[in-house]
Amino acid sequence: MNAIECHQLSRRFRSVIAVDQLDLCIPIGTIFGFLGPNGAGKTTTVRMLCALIAPSAGSARVAGFDIQTEAEAVRANTGILTETPGLYDALSAIENLVFFARLYGLSRDQATERATFYLRLFELWERRNEPVGGFSKGMRQKLAIARALLHDPAVLFLDEPTSGLDPAAARAVRDLIKSLRASGRTIFLTTHNLAEADELCDLIAVFRTRLISLDTPANLRTRLFGLGVRVMLAGPAAPLVATVQALPFVIDVTADEQTLFIRLTDPEHDNPVLVRTLVNAGADIRYLEPFTPSLETVYLELMQEGSAIGK
Repeated sequence: MNAIECHQLSRRFRSVIAVDQLDLCIPIGTIFGFLGPNGAGKTTTVRMLCALIAPSAGSARVAGFDIQTEAEAVRANTGILTETPGLYDALSAIENLVFFARLYGLSRDQATERATFYLRLFELWERRNEPVGGFSKGMRQKLAIARALLHDPAVLFLDEPTSGLDPAAARAVRDLIKSLRASGRTIFLTTHNLAEADELCDLIAVFRTRLISLDTPANLRTRLFGLGVRVMLAGPAAPLVATVQALPFVIDVTADEQTLFIRLTDPEHDNPVLVRTLVNAGADIRYLEPFTPSLETVYLELMQEGSAIGK
């Protein structure tokens, strides 16, 4: 079963198309990364999926509910963390959470119970009576995520959840996101931190008004760059490029000082022949290891492909 389904979902603002015919299926319990440049339409997509604005065309279901005909049920089953947490600085942590829980329709006892649970879970209990205005950015971010969870939503939308946090606070938020997935929630994550997306996400979409690509991080790497190996040499690598490139199973090869980066059809099968060829060519091999391009490299390649298609 899918937590989110979109069919030809579109949104136009006068003459500007912000989201164009988005087709998307996100299984329950998935951390989904929605990647794209500023102005790509990511926020517009999230606002539609949270039933905050209506689409111009197409349809979508979130947590089993239609975003147009069952908008109230969608909002009741989704939580959202925007780029600005929107907490009341003069109120304490527990006062903030109880206030927002009451807005979600919880009774005062339920609100207090939920606030207590999340303050303990996020290790903010000892600071519960302090005004939020004195909290660090990491503490405020955890409190804002707690606020988004008060009504126990099935789907959680997080916009740049670790932006501006120090490394320790960012790690705490990432661990928290993983624990939310383990509890069965679906996380829809928008971020410019590609290393973070690589660590967290089960599925990644690269998006700029239209969906450019959707797959697992590993599959995106393999599809774009094949399977790679890094060969470290005791001497210069450049003179060996032509020899390696002549091998029929080599997709591509580049050299950087004493290192060869080689994309292969099947490294497990091809590596022995590759090593023999290099040794016969006079190479002094220090070691060979699998080479995986960063998600940043994959993202930039996909954005280039998307630009070429758009032209």
